[in-house]
Amino acid sequence: MNQELKCLEEKIGYTFRDRNLLKQAMIHSSYANERQLPKYACNERLEFLGDAVLELVSSEFLFSEHKTMPEGELTKTRASMVCEPSLAFCARELGLGGYLLLGKGEDATGGRQRESITSDAMEALIGAIYLDGGFANAKEFIHRFVLNDLEHRKLFFDSKTILQEIVQGHFKDQIRYELTGEEGPDHNKSFHVAVYIGEKQWGTGTGRTKKAAEQEAAYQSILKLHQENIK
Repeated sequence: MNQELKCLEEKIGYTFRDRNLLKQAMIHSSYANERQLPKYACNERLEFLGDAVLELVSSEFLFSEHKTMPEGELTKTRASMVCEPSLAFCARELGLGGYLLLGKGEDATGGRQRESITSDAMEALIGAIYLDGGFANAKEFIHRFVLNDLEHRKLFFDSKTILQEIVQGHFKDQIRYELTGEEGPDHNKSFHVAVYIGEKQWGTGTGRTKKAAEQEAAYQSILKLHQENIK
């Protein structure tokens, strides 16, 4: 595990003075329960702390970046930036799921890809960095891995709507999402979807739900359309 944690430190560009904090950030409650560890040994307390740090840093970022945005819009924008799917997306970019310590049952049922688990781990990691290296290091991590490339993430989350708008503006044909396959047991299925505009396939996607697979396929289609200067 120590080698894996070192690899994670290299990915995030931060070296822990107390690596036990990093390890705790990766301990899911299912692992703690299975190993009969105390309840406080899992990452939930760090997640609580990381959530507060993330809210402050993202609030400051929006306040500085959008000087005339009213309070209600700031609140709404912050919520979309640090919501579960957004943090899970950031965790996926880091490959955080691969470093988690999960109970055998949770691991067997796809816990490493479950958004609720990976987003919580992302917040726990922020909490661990804050405790180990202070606010400045936590802020740097958040800016680098959470508040970076927001337009790219908006493109991903709104992919089906954005694709629909592009097609309506440039094509006479309709969009069609086609399920091309599924695999795995009922509790841990993967779905494969292709997107067609008319008869031409533009993108494919895989996800734990049909909706997630469609989202990924739409996103890949948008990237391909952008390469052809269709926006």
